[in-house]
Amino acid sequence: MVDRNGWGRERPAPTGAPRSPPAAFVEQANVTDEEIYEAFDENWPACWERAAELLTWNEPYDTVLEAEDAPFYRWFTGGTLNASYNCLDRHLEAGRKTHTAIRWEGKRGERETYTYRDLYVEVNELAAALRALGVGEDDAVTIYLPMIPELPIAMLACARIGAPHSVVFAGLSSEALATRMDAAESEYLITCDGYYRRGDAFNQKAKTDNARIALEQDVQTIVVDRLGDDLPHVLGENERDYDDFREAFEGETVEPVPRDAEDMLFLMYTSGTTGQPKGVVHSTGGYLAHVAWTSHAVLDVKPEDTYWCAADIGWITGHSYIVYGPLALGTTTVMYEGTPDYPDRGRLWEIVDRNAVDVFYTAPTAIRAFMKWGEEFPEGYDLSSLRLLGSVGEPISSRPWRWYHEHIGNEECPIVDTWWQTETGAITVSTLPGIDEMKPGAAGPALPGTDARVVDDSGDEVGPDEAGYLVLARPWPGMARTLYDGDDRFVAEYWRRFSDPGDDRWWYESGDAARIDADGYITILGRVDDVINASGHRLSTMEIESAITNVDGVAEAAVVGRSNATAETEIYAYVSTDGHNDPDAAIREAIVENVEATIGPIARPEQVIFTPELPKTRSGKIMRRLLEDVANGEELGDTSALRNPEIVGEIQAEIFGADAVDE
Repeated sequence: MVDRNGWGRERPAPTGAPRSPPAAFVEQANVTDEEIYEAFDENWPACWERAAELLTWNEPYDTVLEAEDAPFYRWFTGGTLNASYNCLDRHLEAGRKTHTAIRWEGKRGERETYTYRDLYVEVNELAAALRALGVGEDDAVTIYLPMIPELPIAMLACARIGAPHSVVFAGLSSEALATRMDAAESEYLITCDGYYRRGDAFNQKAKTDNARIALEQDVQTIVVDRLGDDLPHVLGENERDYDDFREAFEGETVEPVPRDAEDMLFLMYTSGTTGQPKGVVHSTGGYLAHVAWTSHAVLDVKPEDTYWCAADIGWITGHSYIVYGPLALGTTTVMYEGTPDYPDRGRLWEIVDRNAVDVFYTAPTAIRAFMKWGEEFPEGYDLSSLRLLGSVGEPISSRPWRWYHEHIGNEECPIVDTWWQTETGAITVSTLPGIDEMKPGAAGPALPGTDARVVDDSGDEVGPDEAGYLVLARPWPGMARTLYDGDDRFVAEYWRRFSDPGDDRWWYESGDAARIDADGYITILGRVDDVINASGHRLSTMEIESAITNVDGVAEAAVVGRSNATAETEIYAYVSTDGHNDPDAAIREAIVENVEATIGPIARPEQVIFTPELPKTRSGKIMRRLLEDVANGEELGDTSALRNPEIVGEIQAEIFGADAVDE
């Protein structure tokens, strides 16, 4: 039977048995009142005052939510505050100058520790320097840096003087940088000479120079010397050395600029359906309140913790849960410049061990890699300091969830499987770890005060365990305010499909497919456009991949569609086995059998291609479009964003033979 959305037949959600949080965790958790869901619903939207109370306001807000101009909602109107002050000054005033704010772990084993006082001093000096350069309120400053301390320092310096920052992931190309700077009309850039990629010096300034050439506007550039003698560089016109520039204002302080709650804190570009990146605008008050509250309530962060979100600040996860959330709460946040397997596959666990990390937040992609490498790597380190584990970035199926719970958390750490997006700004679907049961494979219910629903094409809610479209039916403080390139595109991209303006109903379209069970727990099935049309049926790639990775011996999988000679679509599955199992006919047979048993014969893979690795970007995302090109024998696009481009040739040889690839 095909459900109303055509995602396949109805079936139970593939989640594991519910697990209660350990009593020892509940005893110390930040949020333990089971009535919080009802309290938020009964007192909505005033319930969000709880989030605002985590911040210090220059002027108190008049209204929690103004909804008259929906979907351009306004939160905490009338209030003013400064994000840099909330992340720095107030902790000093509370007598916590010597408390560690950032612990940085460099690619080559370097370590730096910044107390809140240290961070305050450098942020103020850079803020003074930027102001002297001409940066004023509402001037967009582009930051193109790898995971080095100067990145959060630059963000907080911009916030201090009321200048929105636009962080561009350091791994993106010069063309991507130029496109984003042009769209933001940015005339200021903070970058570096280069950074280390798996131990080798990589020239970042060359990309920066190419981007500047492509821009019409003059750009004032500040260059961090990251590599020293490993990559000498020359500064040209309108370029300044970061250290010299900042040290010229040594000891200076800048009064934090009070910003209206609705003033833009930062601009973040994300991919768009039209191919043009979308400049997502986040506000100061609503965003900061939401990330602080979710850091407190979902990630259970406390000021005395050492907390590590193993993401990159170049993406929204790093903004919200490396910088603004934890620093607003006054905790110690860990920054890591390297990759999980360099210089060896125990690198992350060595950092957890040495820093006695309390809360660890990472992506399912990384967890599946850990599975593949084997439990002997984490078992070589003391991970007993861990109290809570988190998952972010994509759906996590039940088998990696269980591995994470057993081998990293010793079955004593709750796992929060969080769903949110660049546009939501902060976590919106997750369990509260001090209250809710965990269901492996399901993210959880909508957070208190958040209304998440799964609907069909007509906007009607689907039944339990039926697939549909995930929408948010109520506004939330951390939501994007608009798109930098226009309100019309903002409405068209997110609000038009399932809304009824005549009935004053505005529902946010997430673009994700999901299921919701009878308990209100949501299982994310992946992007709506991450589907394969097989014999007229829309099959979620995530669902097929989950069925494959639940087979013993499988670590990772990616599935794509391939058009055959009769114009039918065949399913190709790319599979990596774990460190204890070699690919063989038995595993291939088990994969096919489990896909058929879990989803149905319609989802049976035509081919299972074993590969030691899947092609991934440097941020850890699997490049499925590239795998689709390989399956269809099409010309490959740009592979420069891959951290392992050599694997593509190996996959082609596996499918077509070495001679075909050589030709």
